[in-house]
Amino acid sequence: MRPDAVHRVLDAELIAARERRGGEPPRVLDVGGGTGVWAVPLAVAGCSVTVIEPSPNALAALHRRAREAGVPDRITAVQGDTDALGDLAPEGEADLVLGHGLLEVVDDAAAAASALAAAAAPGGAVSVLVANRFAAVLHRAIAGRLVDARRLLDDAAGQLAGTKDPLLRRFDIDGLEALVIATGLKVELLQGYGVVSDLVPGSVLESSPGAAEALAELELAAATRSPLRDVAARLHVLARRPA
Repeated sequence: MRPDAVHRVLDAELIAARERRGGEPPRVLDVGGGTGVWAVPLAVAGCSVTVIEPSPNALAALHRRAREAGVPDRITAVQGDTDALGDLAPEGEADLVLGHGLLEVVDDAAAAASALAAAAAPGGAVSVLVANRFAAVLHRAIAGRLVDARRLLDDAAGQLAGTKDPLLRRFDIDGLEALVIATGLKVELLQGYGVVSDLVPGSVLESSPGAAEALAELELAAATRSPLRDVAARLHVLARRPA
């Protein structure tokens, strides 16, 4: 299967970062990186990765995953919260900063976004991946959870207060773009992630030759096309710190 929309963008960014650094490994900061879902593949690709993560259990899993992939020397794990990012990672040094699945769960999304921007080197990039409020509305409606769907539609923050929902907020295109721009970053790309892939049953992919490739092509084509992009499961921004 072809690389998905986010991986394709990150791959291109890391090639550019390596060129800027004269062939030296790109420096990646993964904030809230958890068990290394993004960090370990980046380390395998030759990056020097620092992961900031508050959960000791997640960091233990990260260490195991890094060892199994043969890249423990390329990953630095630091236990800590986004609130203290300025004390945990040098300001203005990372070629690429990841904040994937982060802004939905922090207490102050604006402060967290500003911290991500400050960690990027001049000319470096920040990649943000967040849950989409409108996708959550559709998915709950399809599942028959109509009251929750209406609450998410009416709540501009995309909250389900008073429930066991683990997310403090969800975003739409306009809100996410405004949040990132307010940090001083320049938005270069805003695309969808999981536009149609979550809607295709696994049985279709298993029973139809070439279906997986066709789905990957469709997903890439839909990622930047509104209104399909606007109802993707998640929204992805790549933004750059001025040089």
